Amino acid sequence: MTGAPASRLRASDRAPGLLLGAGVELPDGVELGGHVVIHPGTDVGDGARIQDGAVLGKPVVLGPRSRASAATVAPLRIAPGATIGAGAVLVAGAVIGEHAVIGDQAHVRERAMVGAESVIGRGSAVDNDVSVGSRVKVQTGCYLTARTVVEDDVFVAPGVTTTNDHTMGRHGPGHELRGAVLRRACRVGGGAVLLPGVEVGEEAFVAAGAVVVRDVAPRTVVMGVPARETRAVLDGDLADRWR
Repeated sequence: MTGAPASRLRASDRAPGLLLGAGVELPDGVELGGHVVIHPGTDVGDGARIQDGAVLGKPVVLGPRSRASAATVAPLRIAPGATIGAGAVLVAGAVIGEHAVIGDQAHVRERAMVGAESVIGRGSAVDNDVSVGSRVKVQTGCYLTARTVVEDDVFVAPGVTTTNDHTMGRHGPGHELRGAVLRRACRVGGGAVLLPGVEVGEEAFVAAGAVVVRDVAPRTVVMGVPARETRAVLDGDLADRWR
């Protein structure tokens, strides 16, 4: 299901099975696959590529006890030149930057922002109120929980999980959820787990499978369960050397 009544969508002959919501005007340079659904108000920039079965601007749907907010959600905005993969679902209120790539079957929720030239890998989930900078690489099967911040040039390997609630649901109404903060050009290895509110410093390196329970200093390598500092990041491994 796409989340909108059929009466709010109209068939279009521009592509096979295309359904468009009210107020959707697609520039001539937009490339469309088959059976794409674009909900009312969605803004798609010229030169964007929307692949088979993608759902754009899906209305916000919250559980009966969800603490997230659906109030004042703006339409989905996709900047020129972005690519949305097959079967991806982008919720209303998200913003996708120029030449960003959202992989097949990925999910991007309301008020999430994905910066220019960033990649969200296949099957990855970007939760509500997440900020992803420019030139970020989030690989296959990652989970960026609500209120996570990812700065520019960060690398997140496959299967990384971030968390934001140290009580795991045992909290009162005033409890604040805190996602991880990944500073510029840090790298997080495959299968690592980041606990609520941890900060991974600029140019830091988190080894595969590590469980990060406390902040990681800039230019530091950590590994293990729980993650512990082992050495400094070498000058030759800094991001500016690889541009």
